[in-house]
Amino acid sequence: MQDYDLVRLNFSPGGLFVLNICLGLIMYGISLELTIADFTNLRKQPKAAIVGLFSQLVLLPAITVGLLYILKPHPGLALGMILVAACPGGNMSNFISLLAKGNVPLSISLTATTTVLAWFFTPFNFFFWGKLYSPAADRLKEISLNPVDVFLSIFLILVLPLILGALTNRFLPKVASSLKKPMRIGSTVLLGVFILIAFVGNWKSFVDFGPVLFWLVLLHNGSALTVGYLASWIAGLAHKERKTISLETGLQNSGLGLILIFTFFQGIGSMALIAAWWGVWHLISGLFLAAIWGREKTS
Repeated sequence: MQDYDLVRLNFSPGGLFVLNICLGLIMYGISLELTIADFTNLRKQPKAAIVGLFSQLVLLPAITVGLLYILKPHPGLALGMILVAACPGGNMSNFISLLAKGNVPLSISLTATTTVLAWFFTPFNFFFWGKLYSPAADRLKEISLNPVDVFLSIFLILVLPLILGALTNRFLPKVASSLKKPMRIGSTVLLGVFILIAFVGNWKSFVDFGPVLFWLVLLHNGSALTVGYLASWIAGLAHKERKTISLETGLQNSGLGLILIFTFFQGIGSMALIAAWWGVWHLISGLFLAAIWGREKTS
């Protein structure tokens, strides 16, 4: 049996700083297009809002624990899966919802709302659901972590840039308009280059543990996309909303997960490998679904 606890990715403090900056800039760039209506829009679609938030904040971590009892992965990998499930929606979900002919306003509202709520729900869900899977619970006992530090970190990385961007758009619309495109393109390219360099630098680890990672993330991500769609279908939502909630549930902010792993979990390689591979795979699965759904004549 491979010892995942011995895995340590090549990730320097400088690299962590760059990742923090990338994620903060991406959130700021995205939020330059946000308005107050994007946060209040959920009131106009109460059923879709409730299903979307419930699917992401409750069903996803619950189905994750269920998968863990079935698959019984290494405790470190299990913690990585729970942490990813506890993260808010990923920033690419809005773009992929557009390609899939989903409900883009709903997607934007859900992403913005779960991002703001992440300061509480990410650490809460990680510890609450982590304790329900005994091998992960045993590992959690070994981790000394101050929840307040996690709250503060998430606030500074995600929530503060989101608020600043929305305020810029509200009070300095001309500035926001001029910054939108270069901020989004520049920060995304920077993050892409960073991920590529990190991936190449840790190639051996991905090769050594690739088969296990592939199947765990494939099943986990597939379950997330499925549970989002099924929950929407059971609730009687239209196909357009089902697609959106499926993508919102299946596309998680794994970049935040990586930052938390390297900041608070001593860079446990088994956790980081799950978050890193999820960041690659959820784009593949999301674009694949968008290619199928985007061809539909009616949605």
